[in-house]
Amino acid sequence: MKIVVLAGGISTERDVSLISGRNIYQAVKANGHQAILLDVFLGLPAPEQPLESLFDADIDWTTSIQGISEQDPDLEQVKALRPGYKSLLGPNVLELCQLSDMVFLGLHGSNGEDGRIQALFDLMGIRYTGSGHTSSALSMDKNITKQMFKSRGIPTPPSITVKKWESFELPENIGFPCMVKTCCGGSSVGVYRVEDVFGLKKALKEAFSYEDQVLIERCIIGREFSVGVIEGKALPIIEIAPLQGFYDYKNKYQAGSAIETCPAELPQNLTARMQRHAEEACAAVGIEGYARVDFMLDARSGEDYALEVNTLPGMTPTSLLPQEAAAIGYSFKQLCEWLIQVSLKKYKSLPDR
Repeated sequence: MKIVVLAGGISTERDVSLISGRNIYQAVKANGHQAILLDVFLGLPAPEQPLESLFDADIDWTTSIQGISEQDPDLEQVKALRPGYKSLLGPNVLELCQLSDMVFLGLHGSNGEDGRIQALFDLMGIRYTGSGHTSSALSMDKNITKQMFKSRGIPTPPSITVKKWESFELPENIGFPCMVKTCCGGSSVGVYRVEDVFGLKKALKEAFSYEDQVLIERCIIGREFSVGVIEGKALPIIEIAPLQGFYDYKNKYQAGSAIETCPAELPQNLTARMQRHAEEACAAVGIEGYARVDFMLDARSGEDYALEVNTLPGMTPTSLLPQEAAAIGYSFKQLCEWLIQVSLKKYKSLPDR
């Protein structure tokens, strides 16, 4: 198949997305597909040959991609590479996607995981991996996601949503310590654990620099887990134990910053319960194909709490979904092919290309 791997963009998860895209591109090429790797924002200015011929061209599309730094990227530097831009889609991105048989979405965060790209592709008749625009939009907003969890009886930590410039009182069922999170952020960018009122004010100021709406959530003290779900069926659970602090941006993407165990060492009944909650969480927001659900396990009560649904899970060397798939015998290349085939099922009613 002719596959365009889309990555990059101008979300706070840009660097992570580029590494995901590189890994996916290398895997689909190794699986025998004709693949192109594109930065969705920078695109491909003024190619020297016809666009369709690029799928057959001997080009290494990964040469400009570096590793992930400990800090989230400087997006103003990226935007300066396209001065006066009007569209989030770079040159020739849409044209190459229209020429493809499938777009493999390696995007993370806003303008990639929030349903906008998915809605555009739906209108244009472009096939893509992952969930549709509605479930993507629902899952991107943590406040809406939690409301959907509550409507299905899926346990999730108590929280309130605070808007910039509006006053509020912290409810007793949240208290300190608590978590401050941007509603639509990802990769733990804009996520802070706070211990007191002073810390809360500081965290809110920083979080509001990203978004105008912020979630304040009870901090669950205990163990951290994640559960991938493919075609409605949960994969083995992975436990994440950061060596310092919580599972923030640095601990997620710097090798050696966390100990990850898959399958997680849990009693059988608890494993089954958390996997069931992961499947129910995906169903609650209408996930199609695949996703990943993050959990905390309360050390005192033993209750598992669903935090959020990731509709385009990371595919970096330290990412969780590939580790979970490996636990049931899938190599990274096999996982990528599995996700392509699962995603194609959405388009059975459409004519072959």
